[in-house]
Amino acid sequence: MSANSSLNRDLEQTTPIYDITPFSALDFPDHLSAIIWFAGCNMRCDYCYNSDIVFSKGQKSLTYVLNFLKTRRGMLEGVVLSGGEATQFDGLVEFAQDISALGFKIKLDTNGTNPDMIKALLDKGLLDYCALDYKAPKEKFYEITKNRNFDAFEKSLSLLIESEIEFEVRTTVHRGLLDESDINLITKDLEAKSYKGIYYIQNFVEDVKTIGGISNPEQSLERSKIESSVEISYR
Repeated sequence: MSANSSLNRDLEQTTPIYDITPFSALDFPDHLSAIIWFAGCNMRCDYCYNSDIVFSKGQKSLTYVLNFLKTRRGMLEGVVLSGGEATQFDGLVEFAQDISALGFKIKLDTNGTNPDMIKALLDKGLLDYCALDYKAPKEKFYEITKNRNFDAFEKSLSLLIESEIEFEVRTTVHRGLLDESDINLITKDLEAKSYKGIYYIQNFVEDVKTIGGISNPEQSLERSKIESSVEISYR
């Protein structure tokens, strides 16, 4: 048996997937898509509402997902790899190749802490769109994420800026965790790195239980205090 055959068999037997959202018209710009939720995450953001996914070890195999996608050819255009954190899965490149071979475009949602995986996906032309979470400026990155890999995130941001794919940068804002000065630090960094896309600011909304059990902030972000030459869109 060849090494590749052994690898493919091992990947088929793994269960890194928490669940599938079979249809979305919102998560992949201009494309009807399915969302593949990868279990596990290397961050612990207080405002995260995907605690079931973050703390799960996975329930569905790659074969299960691919068999599902085969039934959606001609109905869906894209697949969103989300989580959790999809780039933690070592077999992501091979899985993405299988998805691409079925004729689907691929979007990646990522926190950017695995630039080597992002580079591998880019090098093989497997990404059509990416959403990169800019969790916090460097000074607050660990406080917000409980993760010290800001330098890795920064490398991912640079890789995407240098690439030819369309991507977005986004930040979820809870006014009790991030304020206007923090957002200004992020926008200045994006300007310095020559980011040309839209910067999306997503306001935290308390509608389900979060990892940190936090409530809606007493104050909202004051947009008039945000200084940026980068285009900003509020979600």
